[in-house]
Amino acid sequence: MSEQEVEAIGWDAIEDQMKGLYGQQDPKHYAAMLPYSLGGNDPLNGISAYAAEQPYPHWHFVTFGFTELFEKESEDPEYSGYGFELTFRLARSAGEQEPPAWAINLLQNMARYVFSSGNIFASGHHLDANGPICLGADTLLTALAFTDDPELPAVDTPNGRVEFLQMVGITADELEAMMSWNTNAFLESSQEVLPLYITDLARDSLLRLPVIQEAVRQGIERDGSQTGILYVDELDYEPGTSRLFSAAPAVLTIGARQAPTIAKLLRGRLLKGKPLTLNSKQRQVMLELKPVNGTVVNEDFVRIGLTEEVVLELEEKLQPKEGELRLSAAKELKVQIRKTYIKDQEGNVVETIG
Repeated sequence: MSEQEVEAIGWDAIEDQMKGLYGQQDPKHYAAMLPYSLGGNDPLNGISAYAAEQPYPHWHFVTFGFTELFEKESEDPEYSGYGFELTFRLARSAGEQEPPAWAINLLQNMARYVFSSGNIFASGHHLDANGPICLGADTLLTALAFTDDPELPAVDTPNGRVEFLQMVGITADELEAMMSWNTNAFLESSQEVLPLYITDLARDSLLRLPVIQEAVRQGIERDGSQTGILYVDELDYEPGTSRLFSAAPAVLTIGARQAPTIAKLLRGRLLKGKPLTLNSKQRQVMLELKPVNGTVVNEDFVRIGLTEEVVLELEEKLQPKEGELRLSAAKELKVQIRKTYIKDQEGNVVETIG
């Protein structure tokens, strides 16, 4: 064993976990040509793809680079690096000898996001890709969910704990269901039809199955929603004015794209006694259930208390359509819905909502 191999304690720990599943299989490995630390474009040191056969043929990817692969560098003794490596299971066609390049690029893109923003993924998270997860593909999978890899338990290494977080391709309506309920609960309810959470670009939405629809309905009714913070494209708040002979209501402005999601979250959050915070680059607005309507405003944060009557009215009226909503149960507040413009990576508008 070389000196370099002895030092690669984090790398070896990941490979040992994979050997527990695949024995001595020699995976397809894709190393970064130029390390990120030296100005390269790929943050991950490498990505391995194993050919799995059960429950049906698929590629099982694992990353090397979110954690500390060699010497311990961070000051956190509990976790290695960011504390996780990503895995991804992708359906493999008959005779397919090499994993598709887009899957490698997708994993590197996830790393670019984490390394540039400092935002990490965790089990239960989700991410809207705003388009096919495989660019140019004819697929309904336009978002990603993250959950514990069902076959790879976390491992403690000399550099700290490493969790294996599986990325799962999901449809837009599945994303909405997860936001309205619970990501991991949704995936667990789908295990029989989505074994090991294998991503298949050709599959239809799981919500076409009555059994999944019913599981989501019951789950929302029982548990409410786990989504306490919703990031929105457009958000603003203008306080109302009160004069002797005229008064203007306060105005809450949101984008058309998120209007239906907010409507569903109002029931799953506020009516379960839990607040919902809307975040944009400019504003932060918290909605919460209160016995009487009321608003607290400061420079960076708006806190809006709504009665159950207002919540139910908003749930019914919020639609992805540009316009102004007047509320019979809260005449001091109106909601302005503005069009949302979806743009591609070059900044071109590809879809208008509202």
